[in-house]
Amino acid sequence: MDVMTGSSSRMLALPSLLQVRRDWAGHVLADRLDVTTRTVRRDVDRLRELGYRIDALKGPDGGYRLEAGSELPPLKFDDEQAVAITVALQNAPLAGVDNVEASDRALATIRQLLPSRLRNRIDAMRFSTVAGSERVVPEVLETISAAVRDRMILRFDYGDSTEPSSAAPRKVEPYEIVARRRHWYLIAWDLDVDDWRIFRADRMLPRTPTGPRFIPRELPDAGLLTMLEARFKGSSGDNAWPCTGVVDVDLSAREILPWIGDGQLQELSEQTCRITVGSWSWAGLLAWVLRFDAPFRLIGPGELLAEASVQEQRLLAARQGAAEVEERERS
Repeated sequence: MDVMTGSSSRMLALPSLLQVRRDWAGHVLADRLDVTTRTVRRDVDRLRELGYRIDALKGPDGGYRLEAGSELPPLKFDDEQAVAITVALQNAPLAGVDNVEASDRALATIRQLLPSRLRNRIDAMRFSTVAGSERVVPEVLETISAAVRDRMILRFDYGDSTEPSSAAPRKVEPYEIVARRRHWYLIAWDLDVDDWRIFRADRMLPRTPTGPRFIPRELPDAGLLTMLEARFKGSSGDNAWPCTGVVDVDLSAREILPWIGDGQLQELSEQTCRITVGSWSWAGLLAWVLRFDAPFRLIGPGELLAEASVQEQRLLAARQGAAEVEERERS
């Protein structure tokens, strides 16, 4: 890796553009780089001298193409790219993939190749991250990703075991992999239940070979990402919480906003807000409100008010039980 300094930024941008798409007209590249076509031609010649294999295209507009199968010369990064790579590598534990040790080695290698001024910048940005206890093995993620890309039926054991199961494997048509909150999820059509399902990648043990190929099914109207969010809320249909209530809390909007999530907030006064918020259960919704340790009033619906009465009786019973224990200890 060579960190380029003092050279034209377009000499970094031009190879990147050539890798993005197969053919580039000369005038289009000139427009993207905000230069003339003559300058583009001169820059292409300089890249060829550096080892880039770039073909010239014939035609009225002319153009350029990075030769198929080309092996690019050693990577060249500007300062911002080098810093971005090192920050991403330090942040690897949060990705939910079991490759932290490899990321640390890559970071150490890159750091040795950086000039001292950049090394100092990176060292000043050192930070710690906490890896989740459940991480997907890179090889598993690669197998799932390849099946998604190639539209191949995927068979796998599902659970906490790291050994193949004697039971029949799950069989799905994999559609998409989504990273969310330190976990990786596969959204797929489950051939056994004839419906869309979501699987945690760290609980999957793929069986090989994959296949045969399949024709992708029509997506749900709401879209797969919306379906994923709905499942996290405990809903099998709409992207909505099973329980949604309205509460007035005697706090300012500034104090509530950091915790509102996907809820809604309406200011009633400088020190009172009306909150519409959802939860898995009515008890969970009450617990969410109690976190503020401030006066509040339940507006509705009736199920929330009924749950408040239930919890009131539970708290009274708990208090009475504590008093009885205290009385027995005295005697």
